[in-house]
Amino acid sequence: MGRGKIEIKRIDNASSRQVTFSKRRTGLFKKAQELSILCDAEVAVIVFSNTGKLFEFSNCGMKRTISRYNKSLGNADCAVAESKTLVQKEDSKMVEIQREEIAKLETKQLQLLGKDLTGLGVKELQKLEQQLNEGLLSIKARKEELVMEQLEKSRVQEQRAMLENETLRRQIEELRCLFPQSEHMVPSYLQYQLTERKNTLVNTGAGCLNMANNCGNEKGSSDSAFHLGFSAVQEEGPQERNLFK
Repeated sequence: MGRGKIEIKRIDNASSRQVTFSKRRTGLFKKAQELSILCDAEVAVIVFSNTGKLFEFSNCGMKRTISRYNKSLGNADCAVAESKTLVQKEDSKMVEIQREEIAKLETKQLQLLGKDLTGLGVKELQKLEQQLNEGLLSIKARKEELVMEQLEKSRVQEQRAMLENETLRRQIEELRCLFPQSEHMVPSYLQYQLTERKNTLVNTGAGCLNMANNCGNEKGSSDSAFHLGFSAVQEEGPQERNLFK
């Protein structure tokens, strides 16, 4: 049965802490010796207890190992410093190269704009002119592509609108088939006015007839007024009927 895991923390009991320090130190030195023998390595271990007591192990001598360590550490520092110096030099060179490239590009841009042409010869001016012509051709070609794309989009939108209109027209035709128009048309405004006028004349004639009857009954007058009123209604009736025809 193996040992259980031990929590790695400071041991509070002083005697237990001292016993553990002694055992672990011995095991550490044993592992260091085995490492030096098995791997033919130069190993040095330095341990200070909590009371300040020194314990050490070295298979080749502690002073030799420490001097070698200091030398390698100094060499490492020198190597780091040299690498930093080289990096700084390379960075400065790259900065100078980039500055020169930026200056050339700015000069080229000014020349393309027609400025700073004093130092150019005939051949250089011809080359610059050729570059400008090529640039104009490229710009025109791109412009034509954009115009054609816009025309194609407009054509597609037009076809889509025509299809939508055709669909709406078919829907309207289907609705007309489902709901046919009524045979009785709505009378026009003129016919409505003539009808109202006819009704008014009929009502007037009827009123005159009633008045004539009343007058005859009360005063005993002749029936001439009755006949006059009735004849007026008969004369007005056919004319109004002719208007409706």
